[in-house]
Amino acid sequence: MSATDTRLDWTVAASEPLHGAVRVPGDKSISHRALMFGALAEGETMVEHFLDGADCLATLHAVQALGAQVEQTGPHSLRIRGIGGAPLARPEAPLDLGNSGTSMRLFCGLLAGRDVALTLVGDASLSRRPMRRVLDPLAQMGAQIAATEAGTAPLHIQPVAELQGIRYELPMASAQVKSAVLLAGLTAAGTTTTIEPAPTRDHTERMLAAFGCEITHSEREASLRGGQRLQGTQIAVPADLSSAAFLLVAAAITPGSDLLLREVGVNPTRNGVLTALQRMGADIEWQQIRTLGGEPVADLRVRGGALSGIEIGAELVALAIDEIPALCIAAAAARGETVISGAEELKVKESDRLGAMVRGLRALGVEVEERADGMRIVGQGAWDGGEIDAAGDHRIAMCFAVAALRARQGVRIRDCANVQTSFPGFADLMRRLGFRIDESQA
Repeated sequence: MSATDTRLDWTVAASEPLHGAVRVPGDKSISHRALMFGALAEGETMVEHFLDGADCLATLHAVQALGAQVEQTGPHSLRIRGIGGAPLARPEAPLDLGNSGTSMRLFCGLLAGRDVALTLVGDASLSRRPMRRVLDPLAQMGAQIAATEAGTAPLHIQPVAELQGIRYELPMASAQVKSAVLLAGLTAAGTTTTIEPAPTRDHTERMLAAFGCEITHSEREASLRGGQRLQGTQIAVPADLSSAAFLLVAAAITPGSDLLLREVGVNPTRNGVLTALQRMGADIEWQQIRTLGGEPVADLRVRGGALSGIEIGAELVALAIDEIPALCIAAAAARGETVISGAEELKVKESDRLGAMVRGLRALGVEVEERADGMRIVGQGAWDGGEIDAAGDHRIAMCFAVAALRARQGVRIRDCANVQTSFPGFADLMRRLGFRIDESQA
């Protein structure tokens, strides 16, 4: 499954209040890691609720090219026979990671200390995204990874005799940089430690422990010793909070809605979207809090009602970086002003998401002021219809599909095919909940 080359457009109209109980697809970040770690582990790894979106399938094809055996055992279940201590296969062609920045950055760490020369490539969007933030600390460990003069893909990894563990203080909070350094540490001599200026998602630390790695980690520091081998295990992937965020916002801004989202990952290092929505006054009830595959999950019941504007600063942004666009829609529907700051990282995602949200909100008639690291949104409850260019960014497309719930006229969203990268079946699921989405190819 992959995003099609044919442009897909949506026309979305306001719907009735949302009701029902659903489980959104599996968590993308955890699905990536389950594949990567299972591929390098000794023995078998069983994965349930795997996200079969285009990004994760790019990771799947890459680990197969490196020698792992991956078998689909059910609609969203995999059996991975890991490479263990055997040499990696030497792929003749570059590993094509499509649109997945997570895949490219984490593979840099996983492969930096392995005895194989290979090249990582991606699509046009991924080839514009910055990689120096990962390559610089890996170079300090002794890795040899060449990028373009702009610090972007393609990335050429060369074998090295040995990596050296380092103590690395990240200049900015980034789970992907932290993870790449820790994964390189698995093949490094000595101990590798990362220190972050603010907490970020800890999926890598939790999953390494599940695969038998001895790792210590606290809110901002993680440390492991080199030379450890991962052991196959069982991973149950929670429902993706980033995907659930669109439904949470949709129900929260639509009076009369009553929606239950099952088995959503509520990891405290990335549940900022829930904190923000509840500060805005959203009626969200946590039910059946439990652990699934080493990760905390809960059933989330959200009812529609009135929201109020808030301040969303850097500390909360770090816990909700992928969900900030969805929160922009909640802010537009709220009473008063919402100010978002410390979100400059959004400029270097699949698109410049800060700019895309500002342009899209203005196209609908929402008052918004763009700032260097965020924006100020004046909530107004409802807005006009209009046309939005998602520019191939899956989260921008889904945001403005949700925005149509409060539009007086329909919203046309251009270039939506890449929604398949993170939320396959989004349009069908939303139709079941009462959305009116028409699709057309251009």
